[in-house]
Amino acid sequence: MLMFRSLLTAVAASALLAGAAHAPQAYAQDVKTAEALRDKALTDRLAWDITEDLTTNIGPRLVGSPGMERAKDWGVAKFKALGFTNIKVDQFAKPSWTRGEESAELVAPYPMKLSIVGLGRTVATPAEGVEAEVALFTTYAEMVAAPASAIKGKIVVITQPMVRAQDGAGYGVAGISRRAGPVEAAKRGAVALLIRSVSTSSSTVPHTGVTTNGPDVITIPAAALGVPEAEQLERLAKKGPLRIKLKLASTLDAGDVAWNISADIKGSEKPDEVIVIGGHLDSWDVGTGAFDDAAGIAITTAAAKLIGELPKHPKRTIRVVMWGSEESGGSSDAFLAANKANLEKLVLAGESDTGADRIYSLQLPRGSEGHPAMKAAIQVLNPLKIYFDQNPAAHGGADIGAIEGAGVPVVNLNQDASRYFDYHHTADDTLDKVDPIQLAQNVAAWTSFVYLVADSDIDFRALSAAAPAKAGH
Repeated sequence: MLMFRSLLTAVAASALLAGAAHAPQAYAQDVKTAEALRDKALTDRLAWDITEDLTTNIGPRLVGSPGMERAKDWGVAKFKALGFTNIKVDQFAKPSWTRGEESAELVAPYPMKLSIVGLGRTVATPAEGVEAEVALFTTYAEMVAAPASAIKGKIVVITQPMVRAQDGAGYGVAGISRRAGPVEAAKRGAVALLIRSVSTSSSTVPHTGVTTNGPDVITIPAAALGVPEAEQLERLAKKGPLRIKLKLASTLDAGDVAWNISADIKGSEKPDEVIVIGGHLDSWDVGTGAFDDAAGIAITTAAAKLIGELPKHPKRTIRVVMWGSEESGGSSDAFLAANKANLEKLVLAGESDTGADRIYSLQLPRGSEGHPAMKAAIQVLNPLKIYFDQNPAAHGGADIGAIEGAGVPVVNLNQDASRYFDYHHTADDTLDKVDPIQLAQNVAAWTSFVYLVADSDIDFRALSAAAPAKAGH
């Protein structure tokens, strides 16, 4: 049945592509312009230069750190240098978390240092650390189902692996150990938690990432292990009791701030109608955040800049946003608050935040695929080996989640995430992982697609409201 449904989807997509083989006459000139932009982007170096500049000259960009403040100033200067207008820095309250010294070691059955990294926003251990017997579980569900007596007073270890997938679908399943594990283990009396990194690699380099914390949350110190060490502990646990000592130091500043930075390529005829694109400026502290998300900043900034170089700007305004607190949250709600008065003027939103590998599919707001501008977009993206996915766009990005929830239509230009989670949230998230050819393909897709929306009259809200609801599959 699944194969049959996939075949139907492929046939329908092929039919739509065939229908778009020749764009409507009204969009013939726009198609030529979009194709020229697409082809220019494939040889343009700006996205690479931006990624290199941000990762080399600014480095790690954790909220509350000097690096993040430098990044804010860098973003403003970059927009000015590239000729953007209406540059804004919107400050919002955001408690910051700072990592201190961290260590872990297996004490029994034999001594061995463990490669760990504290989860973002974790609470600290006492200065002397915590040492306890291990309660090991191979999945999060197994830990939740265990009686409290099997966990109380112990260090919980969860070794659930992550499945590699082009669309990154394994992340949500494996990531629950990181997101909810410390709180659930605390409810059962654990003194600390270690998880197998939420990773598709086999590296000893551990992956960080935010976990649950807050003034009303009961939680425990938590860290991630490199994959081989998690597997080693799993094997050892089958042979007898384990004992681990863990030390985590960190501080929290409840009075800190973060910033969303935005700038425009102003529309020539309908400047008050705005397309929002961008990536997030902050990163975790352990790497230089090349995949996550200097590349997203670079892709969308370069796309808008290429459009801005046209002799005449498209009708609508293109706004690029460098969101300031995606990793630990806050920028999405802040962006909604800053735009509540003009949400109806936000035509479409999209975020690039899954690395720098090639875009393989396009998802549009419901009901819009038949519009001439979107038929043109499908036609222009086809040579980039990007197919149209008939499933409507949803969950367009963490930073546009709040405005999406408030009714702003979103687009998904889906990136190949097959290797993204090898490096995500690690010290290995560095410039050498970015493939310039695939990076340029991303820029080509964003440039041509955004131009076609910006120079059109498409009303995604109206098309979605008029579209018949599809039966569930």
